[in-house]
Amino acid sequence: MKMRLAASLLLQLCIVIKLSAQEKIDTASLPKDLDEIIVSGSKFAEKKRNIVQKIYNISATQIRNANTQNIGDLLLNTGNLFVQKSQQGGSSPIIRGFEASRILLVVDGIRMNNAIYRSGHLQNAITVDQNILGSVEVMLGPASTLFGSDALGGAIHMITRQPVLTNETKKINTKLAAFTRYSSANNEKTIHADMNIGWKKIALLSSITVSEFGDTKMGNKDKKGFERFGTRPYYIEPFGRSYSIDTVLKNSNERVQKFSGYTQVDLFQKILYKPNEKTAHTLNIQSSASSNIPRYDRLQDIKNAILRFASWYYGPQNRNLFAYNLNLKNQAGLFSEYNGTISYQLIEESRITREYKKYDQFDKRIENLGVGGLTLDARRKMIRDEVTAGIDIQTNNLKSTASRSNLITGSTSKLDTRYPDGKNTLNNFAVYLQHIHKFNNEKLILNEGLRFQFTDLNSNIKDNSFFLLPVTNVRQKNSSLTGNIGFAYTPWKTTRINIGYASGFRAPNIDDLSKVFESSTSLKQVVIPNSNLKPEFTSTVELGINQSLFKTLQLEASAYYTDFTNAIIKSPYQLNGQDSIIYNNINSQVLASQNVNRAYVYGGNLMVTAKHGKNWFFSGTINYTKGRFRTDPIKSSSIYQLQPNGGYAIIKSKVNSKPLDHIPPTFGKVSVIYKKEKIDMEFFLLFNGWKKLDRYNADGEDNAQYATSLGSPSWQTLNFKTSLKLNKFIRGQAAVENIFDLNYRYFASGFSAPGRNFVLTISANL
Repeated sequence: MKMRLAASLLLQLCIVIKLSAQEKIDTASLPKDLDEIIVSGSKFAEKKRNIVQKIYNISATQIRNANTQNIGDLLLNTGNLFVQKSQQGGSSPIIRGFEASRILLVVDGIRMNNAIYRSGHLQNAITVDQNILGSVEVMLGPASTLFGSDALGGAIHMITRQPVLTNETKKINTKLAAFTRYSSANNEKTIHADMNIGWKKIALLSSITVSEFGDTKMGNKDKKGFERFGTRPYYIEPFGRSYSIDTVLKNSNERVQKFSGYTQVDLFQKILYKPNEKTAHTLNIQSSASSNIPRYDRLQDIKNAILRFASWYYGPQNRNLFAYNLNLKNQAGLFSEYNGTISYQLIEESRITREYKKYDQFDKRIENLGVGGLTLDARRKMIRDEVTAGIDIQTNNLKSTASRSNLITGSTSKLDTRYPDGKNTLNNFAVYLQHIHKFNNEKLILNEGLRFQFTDLNSNIKDNSFFLLPVTNVRQKNSSLTGNIGFAYTPWKTTRINIGYASGFRAPNIDDLSKVFESSTSLKQVVIPNSNLKPEFTSTVELGINQSLFKTLQLEASAYYTDFTNAIIKSPYQLNGQDSIIYNNINSQVLASQNVNRAYVYGGNLMVTAKHGKNWFFSGTINYTKGRFRTDPIKSSSIYQLQPNGGYAIIKSKVNSKPLDHIPPTFGKVSVIYKKEKIDMEFFLLFNGWKKLDRYNADGEDNAQYATSLGSPSWQTLNFKTSLKLNKFIRGQAAVENIFDLNYRYFASGFSAPGRNFVLTISANL
């Protein structure tokens, strides 16, 4: 396989060199194609029909009409992505059964994934302000060729708006937009404002969003047989707020998820300098800061028949991004277009915990991470060929600290850190090449690409007195060669068929190799480092069809199968010959991340869109996913039958396997939209199927302890949204979400969804 991929890479390099010698093409004389434009599909603006991989696009108009509280809710409301929530201040997207560190988050072409992205559930997506986005593009399936490690299940590319220059009729192009929003279910209050100032060569785009979220109230209508599921009858009022000791109080309304609120401020600044049509310089600054974010699921944990934690929250989550981008077009030489970005991210995360009445054990663990990046992409477009090549360099430097404080005396002492307390670095270097060929009539499109990546990880422990781990220094160097190939065939204008293969990989990061953390209270598990991990690999085959009927109906279906090799799964482990240790005063089973021999994921998606007349639109989508991993790569559980000749024949054989975690139940959306001049209205149904308990992964991240005794029940919510343009400048939006006030939780979540929610928004564009 690697030899074939290497041969393909050599062939593509020859194509680039040969075609670069051809006479330059006058693209202005070519006919214009009005197909939808996709950015993340090939690192440059590209017609959607030229991309084999399935890409789901959320436009600026869809973002505005969705009017959600964060990026997680925006993705969730499409009906094409599943999102897990451990607390209100969190959203962890799932793409085709892959989550967290196995999918890639990208903002403006810059990787958000870093050395401590964990395999469980992440809240980092909400640090991107959806109110300043121009679009979101979701690549479904492995995206490792273009984006490297972590894009096993796909990539979510969040693209912010660009500053707008003035035109010939104006000296200065000034635009001001603002809105204020209120939501009843969590007493949300949000204010947003952005301003564009553009001259002929320079433009500035500035934005600020301030949000305050109160405690979320769950629905009042319980599913039959699961009455009062997820309610919060009691909570702990921590020492130092209103009481001199930790005090257990009865909740005045057990449907209110006490201590789930938080606040967040997002700042954004872009400066565009475009001296001519060929050159553009962009400075991109983003900052997101939150208050403390309560880890609501852990505040429900029980120990000795009472609530365990008086405090469990993430400290302020801070993300700061500084980036410079250079874009060159219509250049002479080997490539005609270049796009380069230098970036640096400063990230701070912290976890603060204290058990009930343990005033001398106020524990704080802080992670400070610096992430540097350099990407350079180049493209050459010919009549029938497009070649994109690039280099990608990423550096990660982590400092992990921890302390334990006595709230009574004020004294502090040492505490075991979440990650090793010594030097922690993770560096990546990659080169890639992507090729698109359009056959003579352009009915058949070929996509192919290769990427070589090298990773270097170093992590060491200074103080080993807490666990006496057998290994105190972890050093890993991994290299990977991945690729993709696929065809898109358009036999008629109404029909498009695509088939493709893509391989993906994920190199173990510091979180995989070196982390120590408590998995859960109820399961009494602790996860310890395992220095012997190997990279994960996936191979995915996908078939899709897009069919238009009667000019008003469109069907889109896809099916995929992913073979998952060296899948990293949490499994029972031993530390110094012991399968359990005392951690946080609890005798806990020892787990560690380990490579299982093989896993697989398969599923499909069906989308239907239709139009009736000029004003009515219908859409529906449904998604199915299933995944398992083998627990015994050698032996099979077989049934044998004695034969007349004295021998035995296998009449049934089944490889031992268990459910893979992160696999969502069947889910989707049905929507009816009415549009006419100044008004838009939408009724939509979001639905989830059952996730039975026997399909949960007991040792993984499915969080059975926060589900019912039978698993995650099915649910359906009916919702209504409307938008009315009051005049040239003012727009009003109103919504009623979860109209029937259903009480439900998303699969693997320890936080209940909002009940009936009234939303009112007033926006202005000047």
